[in-house]
Amino acid sequence: MDIVIVKNYIEMSKYAAGLVGDCIRNEEHPVLGLATGGTPIGLYQLLVRQYRECLLSFKNVRTFNLDEYIGLDPTHSKSYHRYMQEHLFSHIDIPRDQTFIPDGMAASLQRECRHYEKLLKKFGPPDLQILGIGENGHIGFNEPGSDFDGHTHVIRLADSTREANARYFQSLNEVPTHAITMGVKSILRSKKIVLLASGERKAAAVNRLLEGKPDPDFPASALTQHQNVVLVVDQQAFGK
Repeated sequence: MDIVIVKNYIEMSKYAAGLVGDCIRNEEHPVLGLATGGTPIGLYQLLVRQYRECLLSFKNVRTFNLDEYIGLDPTHSKSYHRYMQEHLFSHIDIPRDQTFIPDGMAASLQRECRHYEKLLKKFGPPDLQILGIGENGHIGFNEPGSDFDGHTHVIRLADSTREANARYFQSLNEVPTHAITMGVKSILRSKKIVLLASGERKAAAVNRLLEGKPDPDFPASALTQHQNVVLVVDQQAFGK
């Protein structure tokens, strides 16, 4: 694992935007794995800026999102479909049929999981996968105890994850209890993984990750089994 320590969140976002931009320019048909939440917002803002300045085009890019809440319509203000539209897709030239996000409203969630995995195999794996890290070590919505050999699946969200995400909702009761997520094995198929971490709240998780011991109770530790991971971490999250 390569470790890049930067000063702050802005510098983390700039470094990540540089890696994504290089991938888009260097690959004929680039495939990006995308994350949601607070961590990648700065990255997406910079990618939009590069597009507006005619430095990047997304016409040949395909994207796969890590996860989606179960029970939220794509138009719901807190769905990850809506998040991606607001923070990235509606501001760039990517064709909508080249963006993939699990359907949390699917009639058969198990069928949706299999379908998403087939899409990943058809168009993927991602050339570059963006990840954040949860305070409990989750990647995507793979919570502690997740199978390292798991593919796209339905997951019950840990109480700590729901509590952390409650800031995006009006109350904890509104936070969905389940999600569809790419599995650990699905993530590890990516050619390159960029893990972003910022702020003191992530310091304990980053320090545990750097211990380098694979442990299903700390899903991010599976990244130690991948040959091409870049951890971009600011000084607060590095905690040393």
